[in-house]
Amino acid sequence: MQPLRTWGKHMILDAAGCSPKMIGSHTVVTSFAKTLVKRIEMVPFGEPQVVMFGSGNKKGYTLVQLIETSNICAHFVEENNSMYLDVFSCKNFDPAVVKETVYEFFDAQKFNIKVLVRQAPVERLC
Repeated sequence: MQPLRTWGKHMILDAAGCSPKMIGSHTVVTSFAKTLVKRIEMVPFGEPQVVMFGSGNKKGYTLVQLIETSNICAHFVEENNSMYLDVFSCKNFDPAVVKETVYEFFDAQKFNIKVLVRQAPVERLC
């Protein structure tokens, strides 16, 4: 994969129709983070943090995985079986691999995906 000529890439993935069993499993969410890091060829900084947050219709696991080139964050909503994922890195990655990994782990049925180019209005550093 070619290096980026901007500061970074930011993928925003919203998924609906996820398996309640999978998004409600600490073990599955942790395994997802570790697998995704490997598949998009990033270097993890520490272990993924997976914590149950929220109440009512906001309750679900939140995932934070620091990577050497930025971070991966997600929130999994138990009430409606949805997930909200952000992958941000100044190292290039393939968004299709991210989507495939989400589908494999959570059996998501519908996706909204946006990929943004991140670049502050300064001299480019990467």
